[in-house]
Amino acid sequence: MATGKVTSLADIVYEQVERDILRGTYQQGDVLTELKLCEKLQVSRTPVREALRRLEQDDLIESRGKSIVVVGIPPEDLLDILEIRERLEGAATARCCRHITKEQLAELDEIITLEEFYVDREMPEKILEADNRFHSAIYDACGSRIFEKQLEALNKKLQRHRQISISENRRARASVGEHRDIFRALTAGNAELADRLAVLHVQRVKESILSMAGSAG
Repeated sequence: MATGKVTSLADIVYEQVERDILRGTYQQGDVLTELKLCEKLQVSRTPVREALRRLEQDDLIESRGKSIVVVGIPPEDLLDILEIRERLEGAATARCCRHITKEQLAELDEIITLEEFYVDREMPEKILEADNRFHSAIYDACGSRIFEKQLEALNKKLQRHRQISISENRRARASVGEHRDIFRALTAGNAELADRLAVLHVQRVKESILSMAGSAG
């Protein structure tokens, strides 16, 4: 019997609008309307209303009278997200030393090799895709659904910023080197080192994101 989650129209609308907000297609302060979303996504108002309700619960939009306004990720929220990710990532990576399998280590090695390939050819979209795979593999291997769920949600909110950061090839190359160092610590089963390297990696990502956000401002 199939046990997979059934995807509803509301799920599809939610994921599309969330993606558009997090990627910057919709900017902070933009006004959304049910009618325009219905026309754009070719659905009725019911799934659109459900999706907007969920997006408001996620603090990505807010109702202001009859208007629905995009909130996105304000600068103060970005700082909080980066700090929380920094604290959780190290702990999750350290936990991997107790749970990660040989097969999962082999997968990480393959992902990093792909990252190196994409960095050499300056392919930022592919680099980000492989970067997401690397972190998802860490979260999956840490042995905690709570850590995995929270970190995946944080990374999703950082997608646009991480993509901008990785588009700078020098930072992308350094990031892959940091991934390789984390992999070596995991292979050695050194939880303390894996924790420290993961935190250092996220700190450097944070510095890059904040530097670029400041330049954009």
